[in-house]
Parts: sequence; C-alpha cells; structure tokens
Amino acid sequence: MSKIIALANQKGGVGKTTSSINLAASLAVLDFKTLLVDADPQANSTSGIGFDPRNIKNSIYECIINQVDPHEAIQKTETPNLDLLPAHIDLVGAEIEMINLSGREYKMKQVFDLVRDEYDFIIIDCSPSLGLITINALTAADSVIIPVQCEYFALEGLGKLLNTIKIVQSRLNPQLEIEGILLTMYDVRLRLSNQVVDEVKTHFEDMVFDTIIQRNTRLSEAPSFGVSVIMHDATCKGAINYLNLAREIIQKNGLVKSDEKTATAIV
Repeated sequence: MSKIIALANQKGGVGKTTSSINLAASLAVLDFKTLLVDADPQANSTSGIGFDPRNIKNSIYECIINQVDPHEAIQKTETPNLDLLPAHIDLVGAEIEMINLSGREYKMKQVFDLVRDEYDFIIIDCSPSLGLITINALTAADSVIIPVQCEYFALEGLGKLLNTIKIVQSRLNPQLEIEGILLTMYDVRLRLSNQVVDEVKTHFEDMVFDTIIQRNTRLSEAPSFGVSVIMHDATCKGAINYLNLAREIIQKNGLVKSDEKTATAIV
C-alpha cells in the first residue's frame, strides 16, 4: 500500500508545484512506483510534466464529481515509474458542486482507494488555498509536506495552515502526520535566506527537513520543457536537492528498496 503525501501551503509562490513534480520524479528515478496527483485548478503540475490540460479528457475532477474510474484518467509520463492523475480548469467548480454531497471531505480518498495498492508513493500537489479540495487532499493523505520559501514573509500564514491540519487530524483524518517543513528558494548569497533558515529551524526544530532546495536556473527552466528537473539536467543543483529530499523521505519511512542499485543510491 502506498504512502500518500500532500504538499500544501495556502500561500502561493512557495515552490509547491515545483516540489511536487520533482519529488515525485525523484522517487520514481529511485525505483519507487509513484503517482503525481494534480489537485490544483491551475493544472501547473499537469503542464509541467508534459501534458496540455486542454487535451485532457478525464482528470481528478471527473473522478471526484462523476465517479470516473481513476484508471481512465491516469497518464503515463516520460519518466519510468511515474504516472500522473491530471487536472484542468473545471476543478475550480468542484468545491461548489461538492457542497451538498454527503461525505464531501472524503471524495478524493475514495478515488485513491481504487489505485493506492498499485503505487509506492502518491504525491498530491494541492492548490494554494485552504478550500474543500485541499481539505480532501489532507483527509486522503498519510502525511503533509509544507514548502516554505526562504524569503521575508516565510512564516506568514503558516500558523493558519498548521491549525487547519490540526482540525483535519481531530475531525477527519486522525492518522495525518506532518512529514516535514521543506525550505525552498534558498540563495546561499543572501543573508536573509540564512536568517529565514535559522528562524524556521528555531521554531520547528526536527519538523524541518535537512534537505534545503536552492534557487537554480535549471529548476526554473524544466517546466517550460514539460519535464522534471532530473529529466532536464540530472547533474544540476536542483536535481541533486530533490533526489536528496526523496532519499530523506525514503529513509524516514523505512522504505529502502532491497535491490542493490537503489540501496546504493540511497546511502
């Protein structure tokens, strides 16, 4: 059975979609069967991994609202071991359509229950809001990663997100854990970046991942080519950062593969 991890932060521009795509791709490269779920109406994970949302027939929206089998929506990507459950703009209306549905917070979980035995990891790219779709993702997830950018307003709104997670834990998903806080957009040349790292680690201590995602040109370029950074340039700093994050998560969850190639990569 797969580990389901949601990447959530209601603050936009924190590297959430970038982290979702590249964490999923890194796990896949390390020989873990991975499903990337685009749960954002902007569909940036869908386009960022090489699919045109306008040409998507079935998406997470159809699965949630029309009970379409997720197997009919899942797309294979160019990266071995990596599949995509895409999104399109119709998802923006899903929250309104779900209001009067019974068990509306569990609709996404019901979708994942049909496929989770087929994957080692399911990575959910949440929308930059704390609406019903994000609540669905947190209710379906085993854990949540919170991307936080190394900039001035880094901790802004983080308390509200943590409070939402506590509410989900108490009312909808008692098993939900915080996988970790991920520091992104780190620029080693800036004193501010170092100050933010120190501040976040002081406040949250062991909740913060050891891996920090650095600003990197290749990382910014990759979505325009419709590929993950590891497919764009596997030797760049961004690719190495996300591979290290994937290894950290694998080790934390005790999921090291037995085959020699992957075991060597993880050490």
